[in-house]
Amino acid sequence: MQNPLKKLRPKAPAAATPQTPRTPRYGVSPRKPRRERPPREREAFLARVVNDWWNRLISAVFGGKFSEQTEQYLAHQTKRDYVCNTIGQAAWGMLFPLLTMVATWLVGAEQAGLFSMAFTVGTLLLFLANYGVRTYQVSDLDDMRSFLDYQINRFVTCAAMLLVGWMWCQFRGYDAQMFSICMGVLVFRAVDGLADVYEGRLQQKDKLYLAGLSQAARCVLGLVAFSLALLVTRDLAVASFAMAVGAVASLVLLTVPLAYFETERSMPATARGIRELFVECFPLFVALFLYNLIDSVPKFAMEGVLSYDNQLYYNAMYFPAHSILMVAGFIYKPQLVRLARIWDDPEKHRRFDLLVLAMVGVIALVTGAMALFMGTVGIPLMSLMYGLDFEKFRGLCLVMVATGGVCACIDFLYQIITVLRAQGDVSKLYLIAFAFSVPVAMLLVNFAGLAGAVVGSLVSMAILLTLLVMEYFGIRKRMSRGY
Repeated sequence: MQNPLKKLRPKAPAAATPQTPRTPRYGVSPRKPRRERPPREREAFLARVVNDWWNRLISAVFGGKFSEQTEQYLAHQTKRDYVCNTIGQAAWGMLFPLLTMVATWLVGAEQAGLFSMAFTVGTLLLFLANYGVRTYQVSDLDDMRSFLDYQINRFVTCAAMLLVGWMWCQFRGYDAQMFSICMGVLVFRAVDGLADVYEGRLQQKDKLYLAGLSQAARCVLGLVAFSLALLVTRDLAVASFAMAVGAVASLVLLTVPLAYFETERSMPATARGIRELFVECFPLFVALFLYNLIDSVPKFAMEGVLSYDNQLYYNAMYFPAHSILMVAGFIYKPQLVRLARIWDDPEKHRRFDLLVLAMVGVIALVTGAMALFMGTVGIPLMSLMYGLDFEKFRGLCLVMVATGGVCACIDFLYQIITVLRAQGDVSKLYLIAFAFSVPVAMLLVNFAGLAGAVVGSLVSMAILLTLLVMEYFGIRKRMSRGY
């Protein structure tokens, strides 16, 4: 039985087994029925995989030579990259909705809304931890920066994230329960941000499928730990810290060892490399942070004006919209390294433009399909999953789907502009959009409540997309002229 992660060591040729010839019927050779693996056999296989990994990990720990381990898994596995990256991204994208569902079932809508607000803060500050480095890292094809430079950068940004999160909780004057929930979520998100640099290393070396498996494991462990702790204690603060513990376990036992085992040893870190990494990725950080701040402004506008159950309704309606973003990411993110290679060849710039246009068309199709799904079975399904009535929000759900399509286009254009190394040209656009989003959200929320928050999100994102499209055409025009 073959390991699904193909190993580098060549297998010995199987001994030839005499076969009894079968007479074709009607000119077609009969196909041998596929043998299903018995449950015990599958369990034995999974146990063997876990045991092999544990033995490899233990031997590396006691040998003290993590970075000198022999690579065992192949690179350039396109099909596997797509499948495993899809699994990882799906697990990451579905984590928040599943956590809020569990919280709603076990502690009610009001408490689930409280947790939703804490998760919003943690997700926003996650972009401070990531600092916009992932796309820059995976498109660094020539290793202009050492992996140690990237790691030191990430340790600093994760520490800054936790500090800023603590200061935000003090500024908002959260009570002890909300403060504990927020800090548990912030630790979880900080681990998520730290793991991202190791998964980025795997993607940089064309082993994205390993990064996807790592991401999926972290999300599953976090969800299981959160659910079990909340089931036993009915305390969201305890459950939030349990989720963080699960993430730490996956980081230490899987993510970090994978990056060291399956990529070559890093060059030494340099103060100049670390400094330049902060400087060069600052525009990326500003753009991503402001984008997610714009996305979160309606939620902050609702806090203090509307009850916390509105946070739950808003985030539940946003999940179908976020699914559009996820599906688009499944398609183009595994191709970022290849897109960078296409752009490096001046003769292929027209092909690059056609790929960008095709991807925008795909996003439009996905958005239309999601709108059709939500208009038929999606809203009753949401009501069933949450145990709440979403039929009264049918119109708002469709508006939120349109917002998801706009957000997917924004995220894609951001990635493309990063590949073009023109990230410094767009930061001002995010500042302009943010300046519009704050008064729009405040006015609409105070005027129309939850409906105002949903419409305000679409208006703000539409403004940002318009500015980005104009800037992209300007960048390409300048590059075509040679400056």
